[in-house]
Amino acid sequence: MDQLNVKAWEGRAEECHGGVSEILAAQLHATLSDKGGKAPAQGDPLPPLWHWSAFPPTATMAELGSDGHPPVGGFLPPVKLPRRMWAGGSLRFRAPIKVGEHLTRQSSIRSVTKKEGAGGPMVFVSVDHLIFGRAGLAIEERQDIVYLNIPDEYKSPRKLPVPDHPVLHRVMPMTETLLFRYSAVTFNAHRIHYDLPYATMVEHYPGLVVHGPLQAQLLCQAACHYRGRVPDHFDFRGVHPMFHGQTLDIMAIEADAGSLQLFTGQEGHQGMQATALWQGTV
Repeated sequence: MDQLNVKAWEGRAEECHGGVSEILAAQLHATLSDKGGKAPAQGDPLPPLWHWSAFPPTATMAELGSDGHPPVGGFLPPVKLPRRMWAGGSLRFRAPIKVGEHLTRQSSIRSVTKKEGAGGPMVFVSVDHLIFGRAGLAIEERQDIVYLNIPDEYKSPRKLPVPDHPVLHRVMPMTETLLFRYSAVTFNAHRIHYDLPYATMVEHYPGLVVHGPLQAQLLCQAACHYRGRVPDHFDFRGVHPMFHGQTLDIMAIEADAGSLQLFTGQEGHQGMQATALWQGTV
């Protein structure tokens, strides 16, 4: 891999336009809610992180790679490592956006960094997004993407225990149907989330992989319900893959004043860590 070549992608920028229509909001609600209720309608506030469905990738079928991902080398650097994952991110919510509102996303490559891990080379790409709506700047976001080799067999990362005494704990089944629906509403064709033979035989996972963004959305949703309002900041990081066929624990503990530490987990170990912060909270 030519590190100098991919470093040249730093500073590259693009602009996209999109939004979440009323029907897409209804589909997101049907996917993310297990308690029924009414979906947000035209003009209603868009729940946090639902903007991830506002700018779907538009690569044609002929352009998709064998893993279902759009090709690299356009906006994202042409990293020559076959496994690509959304590793984490950070968001600052500045102004509400609404269902049906026209949105603009301005994106730029913050950094491209090569590291050596236990499984070989890794390349981390950090992307900055600015999301604008009618009220101006609505969301500042950083997205962290990691590229890796595909191992010959699955080796579980180090397992970190979930908290013993959470202030919030709910359980949600991770079914094939849920993973398919979430792939559909985000227009994500990555095959590890819905194609079991590919996930197990090609990428050597023990099952279908639960989307990192799905876990982040469930954690942010739980934080909003617990505190009764959208946090000002939300950060998340994947620490262990989660798989279908098991329930997903959604948990939180009180941290410093005005913040929650949140976790997803399976079989007693963490999948994702997140922090929700409310400013001005005593």
